[in-house]
Amino acid sequence: MSIRPSATESIVNAMTVDVEDYFQVSAFEKCIRREDWPQWPVRVEDNTRRILELFGRHDVHATFFVLGWVAERFPALVRDISAAGHEVASHGFGHERLTNLTRSEFRDSVTHTKTLLEDLTGTAVVGYRAPSYSIGPGTLWAHEELHQAGYRYSSSIVPIHHDLYGMPGAPRFAFFTEHSGLLEIPVTTVRRWGRNWPCGGGGYFRLLPYALFKQGLRRVNRQEHASGVFYFHPWEVDPQQPRVPGVTRKNRVRHYLNLARTAPRLDRLMRDFRFDRMDRVFLSSAHADYPVVALQAAEFRAH
Repeated sequence: MSIRPSATESIVNAMTVDVEDYFQVSAFEKCIRREDWPQWPVRVEDNTRRILELFGRHDVHATFFVLGWVAERFPALVRDISAAGHEVASHGFGHERLTNLTRSEFRDSVTHTKTLLEDLTGTAVVGYRAPSYSIGPGTLWAHEELHQAGYRYSSSIVPIHHDLYGMPGAPRFAFFTEHSGLLEIPVTTVRRWGRNWPCGGGGYFRLLPYALFKQGLRRVNRQEHASGVFYFHPWEVDPQQPRVPGVTRKNRVRHYLNLARTAPRLDRLMRDFRFDRMDRVFLSSAHADYPVVALQAAEFRAH
């Protein structure tokens, strides 16, 4: 069940930012060892502050999914995000994909990061997004761990085919997971020609023509009467970031393509659509009638 405002009300979408630096992305994990992160020039603070200025110009409030690794090093940044009226949520601690963590390690990561962010902001952290959207068929146990840790929602599933993530058979709109009671809010897709197509940001936002992307999100808003979930990263507004050597051609294209287009396109996007924080868009008591879905790993892997 999606959010269905009255006919006279303009639908509000959720704007989100995954706060991580360029050297922490999964596309580079074979080229940059985790222990070498401190050797790379850190650009996440300045880029995130550029985003805060951009949102301020458009009077947009967003949800920032912050890595614990970033929060430890830039506590003033986290406080400033919260003070500007944005929601601070968790992106885990060190950008480890869930497929590379044990259940116990995941529990420690999300608990520690939640406590860290709450201590910095003085507000409850209720949202989580898995690095590289790595809640999938083999990691559905994460929903139970998140609920037990005190989170109210996750935005960690993308119902598409992708080489790094994806559950194409999962629901396209917000739902409660049956066993955990956690609200899962998938990143937005558009349904066409019998399959789901990405319409929620990231590299696709830089790759696809803006008019096509706009058409897809408008279709979700106007024809399906649903709020969309949009995401991007601070490094995507930074065309001057260092180039990482040894990256495969596919990953080089995936990461660096059209970086100079991101900020201008974000300007257009915020003129064309309404946006707000995840918690205000999806956790309102007026829109709590989401369906309960029993996720079956084999079922949702196959579609």
